[in-house]
Amino acid sequence: MAEDLSYVQRDRVVCCPALAYGRSDVIGDIVPSNNPPAIDRRTLLASLAGTVTLAGCSAFERGEDGDTTALADDRARELAERFAPTLYFDEHEQWFPTDPRPYATDREGETVVDGFAAFDGYTEQSGRSDGPPIPTLFYHAVRYEGSPLAVVQYWYYSAFDQFTTNFHWHDWEVLHVFVDTDSGDPQLFVASSHSGAVPNNEFLDPEPERVPRILSELGSHSSALSINDVADRFQRLPIDGTFADITNSAIEGIEDFANVPVAYGLPRDEGSRLPYLVPELDGAPIYDHERLPSVDREDLVTDELTVRSFADLSSPPGDLPGRATGLVFQHAGRDADADVEYELVPSSELEHISAFTGPQLSFEFAVPEFAEDAIANHITTTGVPWDQPRYDGPAADISDPNHRTALADRYDVIGEPAPINTVVVGVTEAITSDDAPENEGLTTRKLPVEAVALLESEPEAVPTFGGVAVVQNVPEGEHRLTVNGPGVEPHSETVAVADDDEPMPAGVDGEVPLVARENATKLEVDTEGTDAELTDLVVEDDFAGQLYDAPLSGPDAVYVHRNGAYTTEVRDADDEIGAFRVNPADEARVRIDEPRTGKGPLAEYLADVAEETSAAVAAVADHGDGDESDTTPDTQSNRGSNGNSDNAVGGLARALEAVAEAARRAADRAADGDRGRADRSLANVRDRLDHVETRLTEASENLPDDIERATDRRLEQSRRRSEQARDAEKL
Repeated sequence: MAEDLSYVQRDRVVCCPALAYGRSDVIGDIVPSNNPPAIDRRTLLASLAGTVTLAGCSAFERGEDGDTTALADDRARELAERFAPTLYFDEHEQWFPTDPRPYATDREGETVVDGFAAFDGYTEQSGRSDGPPIPTLFYHAVRYEGSPLAVVQYWYYSAFDQFTTNFHWHDWEVLHVFVDTDSGDPQLFVASSHSGAVPNNEFLDPEPERVPRILSELGSHSSALSINDVADRFQRLPIDGTFADITNSAIEGIEDFANVPVAYGLPRDEGSRLPYLVPELDGAPIYDHERLPSVDREDLVTDELTVRSFADLSSPPGDLPGRATGLVFQHAGRDADADVEYELVPSSELEHISAFTGPQLSFEFAVPEFAEDAIANHITTTGVPWDQPRYDGPAADISDPNHRTALADRYDVIGEPAPINTVVVGVTEAITSDDAPENEGLTTRKLPVEAVALLESEPEAVPTFGGVAVVQNVPEGEHRLTVNGPGVEPHSETVAVADDDEPMPAGVDGEVPLVARENATKLEVDTEGTDAELTDLVVEDDFAGQLYDAPLSGPDAVYVHRNGAYTTEVRDADDEIGAFRVNPADEARVRIDEPRTGKGPLAEYLADVAEETSAAVAAVADHGDGDESDTTPDTQSNRGSNGNSDNAVGGLARALEAVAEAARRAADRAADGDRGRADRSLANVRDRLDHVETRLTEASENLPDDIERATDRRLEQSRRRSEQARDAEKL
């Protein structure tokens, strides 16, 4: 797929074409298993910070490479035939490598390939042919001047691209084979994946006689490598005595993982579950357009894998089929079995084409905002390969710094890696916790589908792999990051990227928990009318901990699970804090109006939490919800006269009521401007919290485990907030 660059237009993101890199979509598990081990986000970030992968070469900020010249025709043809790849396509693939020249037309003195003509013409030809029309790969070979290092490139064109994060007219993919012309040995394979923001699939020092194999992703045509003996499957990690299909730098030190190479891979070979989207043009499905008379619904990706939009789903899907191999392509000059033989044609025969054209296509990409959800239109098309820097400077496509370092050590014409800026985020799903009272606490788990991360300031939609998104080549400064996925509500926040060669973890400790649409409540923070200059917003669940932590510069919104019990914190430019209790329950939207900071808001929060917890504990005493099976004399002696209510439980409820009373008094005195009496009331709150701790210990045997855990967590939170209230300068 084409690399996406973009610009912001009002409340939507409109993406425009630049380079024809690999495609953009959402990918699957990082090991060939339906139940891959979970990645601990803190271990992940610690390991990422120490890997060369995230502190190495950038395709746009690197040491200077040498100049290249075209190889002689005979030598170029010899290398092209020797390393001509075998391509494996998905059983549902619709758009195979072909020759774009039949669809070229003259437009104002320039030769262009029109998207409508190519898509409709290819579809019409496919219907009349016994096999894919005009199967073709184009090759381009260059040599670095003064060096034995040469590169043969294989460019393959498809008439259309359809996936989840992107679709566009035309598609160019590329495989680079770096070869030493003195020894004849291949040095490095580089297969295009998504874009300049996502590492390509690469293999250093393949066996000299190994012909590269490409596993083409359905619809997107992103190129995974298949180097080991399992010909038509992608293998990220070495398993059962085999070696992996990529040598990209690994994420090291993660529990349950020996290595996690940072590269796109092949998602549906790795257990990914992700629905494809239907491209739209002028608000209608593309197959309904009058300029595509040969294109019907069945000419797109199959219904089994397709939805009209992410918003069609109330929860992430879990029943999508995995990948299966369909047609196999190989060079016509190679003596081996294959379904289709392709021709090798010098790319110089295409260089008269000046553009590949087509109107904007779109799909929904929701962005959570305070007033409403904006829809981002993501448009791409493909550039002309021969106008790209990597066409004559193929080292520009080496995305792994270890690989660039290895070639730089061998050949003076390859520049050393240079630092890059990287944003890292692990995407999970927020769900109810079994440890919490019913509908009052959350935990997070691996999202059952892959997600999409989009930096709106430099809009390139990038996929997660194994739930992790790595965005490289991020310019220094502030960026708005949005994470979305099928069946979940989006998440959006501002991330500040420093030019310091350290990975920037987004979310909270690198984790962004998304919420299934059917369980989501929109938490809105309305800063209008607030006197203080608010700078930060934090949302914390009693059981899951912090779920959102981002800068705040105006009205903001975040989707939360309606069964959570939340502390919403704001911080202002004076480093003063305000906290607010939020229990969404069945509310579709919850709004905090004019959030304030200082003693008063914190005291009100303490009162709200104490009253909420007191009511839950009192319900246990009133309804005998403790452990009624415990009828030993000791526990019976603690029960009230009615045999159901427990004195210790009732004492805990009353102690919590006393905290609420003292906290309300502190809030009232702060509102009256009486700092001294407010602080005395807050000291009383502290003493009464000590009493709550004692009562909780006494009542623990007679409380349900979930109520005890919730009370303990809220007590810890209340102690922290009471300290903040006493330290606050603002009333």
